[in-house]
Amino acid sequence: MIREGDGEWTDEELLAAVADGDRLALRRLYERHAPWLRIRLQRRCADPTIVHDAIQDTFVAVWRSADRYQGSGSVAAWIWGIGVRRLIGQFRRNARVGTLPLFDGTGVDTRRPDDILASAEELVLERVEHGNLAGAINGLSPELRAVVQATVLDGLTTREASRLLGIPPGTVKTRMMRARRELRTALT
Repeated sequence: MIREGDGEWTDEELLAAVADGDRLALRRLYERHAPWLRIRLQRRCADPTIVHDAIQDTFVAVWRSADRYQGSGSVAAWIWGIGVRRLIGQFRRNARVGTLPLFDGTGVDTRRPDDILASAEELVLERVEHGNLAGAINGLSPELRAVVQATVLDGLTTREASRLLGIPPGTVKTRMMRARRELRTALT
């Protein structure tokens, strides 16, 4: 069990404790990962309510599925995958996705439901999750899929993806080349 005042725990140790029902471990994971998750999700959705709900859903999913973490990538990458899926789920549940309010000078949002459209990025994310591309991406090996998700869907640089996935930058580039080749074949 994780206790207040204990030393620094690794993400893997915290996740194992969460799998055993340790709420403090979940709180520590949340405190460690929610800030960067919020920033990344805000890049994809302008509505802070949707982002907040996606983060909450993400950590509920972490609580419920911590025992399913396979250890094949970093915990942060695993959490990010959950977060993106939860954001897409929020897009579908909420007709106000990614739109900025139109104020009439009194602080009242004057949009009509017909004025509210999803952003292009939100539409692409939804199609990536459920279109032909989703099947092709899901057909990749977990190692290639993680690199595609980090560099293409998350927009990370090779160096950032390297740090997130815990592999050398050259490996990120090599896996991305292999993934492109496999995706090209699968989509033609």
